[in-house]
Amino acid sequence: MTKFDPIVRLAAKGDGVTAAGRHVAGAVPGDALGIAGDILPGPHRAVPPCRHFGRCGGCQLQHCDEEVLARFVTDRVVNAAAGQGLEPDAVLPTHLSPPRTRRRTALHAAKLNGKVALGFREAGSHRIVDMKECHVLHPDLFALLAPLRQLLHLLLGKGAADVHLTHTPRGVDCLVKGALPAGLRMHEALLAFAQEHGLARLSLDSGWGAETLWEPQPVTVVFSGVEVRLPVGAFLQATLDGERVLQEDVKTFVNNCPEVADLFAGLGTMSLGLAAAGSGVTAFEAERSSHLASRDAFRRLPGSSEAVHRDLFRAPVQPPELKRFKGVILDPPRAGAKAQVEQLAASAVERIAYVSCNPPSWARDARLLAAAGYRLACIRAVGQFRWSTHVELTSLFTR
Repeated sequence: MTKFDPIVRLAAKGDGVTAAGRHVAGAVPGDALGIAGDILPGPHRAVPPCRHFGRCGGCQLQHCDEEVLARFVTDRVVNAAAGQGLEPDAVLPTHLSPPRTRRRTALHAAKLNGKVALGFREAGSHRIVDMKECHVLHPDLFALLAPLRQLLHLLLGKGAADVHLTHTPRGVDCLVKGALPAGLRMHEALLAFAQEHGLARLSLDSGWGAETLWEPQPVTVVFSGVEVRLPVGAFLQATLDGERVLQEDVKTFVNNCPEVADLFAGLGTMSLGLAAAGSGVTAFEAERSSHLASRDAFRRLPGSSEAVHRDLFRAPVQPPELKRFKGVILDPPRAGAKAQVEQLAASAVERIAYVSCNPPSWARDARLLAAAGYRLACIRAVGQFRWSTHVELTSLFTR
C-alpha cells in the first residue's frame, strides 16, 4: 500500500474500495486511506444532513455528493449487465429522487422503559432508531411520527408493532401490524386519531389480516391519469417522480405496439396509461386484491384491455399465448422472473420493457434473453431510495 491509498469506487453495500480492492467503511471515491488506516477526506465527501446517519439503517450514502450518488446508481446497473457479458446500445441518464419525496415506508415500534421508539432499525441490528428527523420521508409522513408515538403508547403494552405509512392523494394511509387493541377505549382512541390527523385510512392487522377501522372515502391512487382503488398494503413505487420516469420509459419502449402484455402488473402502474391511450393491454397479476383493483380500472377504459388473475411463477404465459403481443412489460418482484423469461426467450415478441428493483436478478434474466437473440437496446438506472444502496432500472430488449 502506498502512503495514500485512493478510494476509487463504492461497493454494492456502500463501502469505499481502493484500487487494490480493500473495502473501507465510510469512505467515498476521491478520499484516500492514510498509512494509519485513517480516511483523508476528498472533494466528493458531503456533510450528512441527518443526525441519525451512521446508526440508522435507512441510509448508507449521505456522506456522498450528488456526483458520486449518481455514479453509484449508474454503476450498479451497468456493472450488473457487464457481469453477464451484456453491453447496452445506450445508457439513458440516471434519475435520482429528491430528498423528502418517499411516499411509503415501513417503520418499527416498540415500548422501551416506558417510552415508544419509532423508526427504522439500526444497520445490522434489531434495535430501533427512535427517529427525530428524516430527510427521505415525505413531510406528511414524518409529521405523523410524534402523534403515532402517543397512540402506540396506548396500544403496545410490552409488545412491538410495524407501522406502514403511504402518502396518497386523499391523505396518509396507515396500517399498524402487531398491536392488539382491547376494549372500547382503545377503538375510540384509534378513531379519534384518524379523525384528528385527517387519515385517508387506518387499518389494524393483529395477525389475522388487515381490518380497516377508518376510511371515510375509498382510498385511490392515479396512474397516468387513471384512478385506481388502493387495497390495504398494496405495492406502490417509492416516489411519484421515480414512478413517472418508469412509466414514461415503458410508454416509450412499447408505445407503437397495438397489443401489449403486462406481466406482474400489480395495480396496473405501468400499463393503465397505455390502455387509456388506445393500446390493447392484457395485465397478468397473481395478488388478488391488486388484480381486482386493476380489473375495475381497466373496465372503465374504452377498448378491449383486460386484467387476468394468474400466478406467473407457477403458470408463465407460453409462446403460443404471446403470439398476439408485439410488446411485453415485465416488472417482477426482486427474485426476478426466470420461468417467465424462459418463455419470452422462446417467443417472437419484438419488444420487452423490463423494469426491475434488483439489478442482479435482472442481469440473470437478461442473459437468458440475450442468449435467445434479444438485444439490450437501452437501460436507465433509477434511484428512488435516495442515499440507500437500493437501485431500480428500466431496460428495453428488442429482436
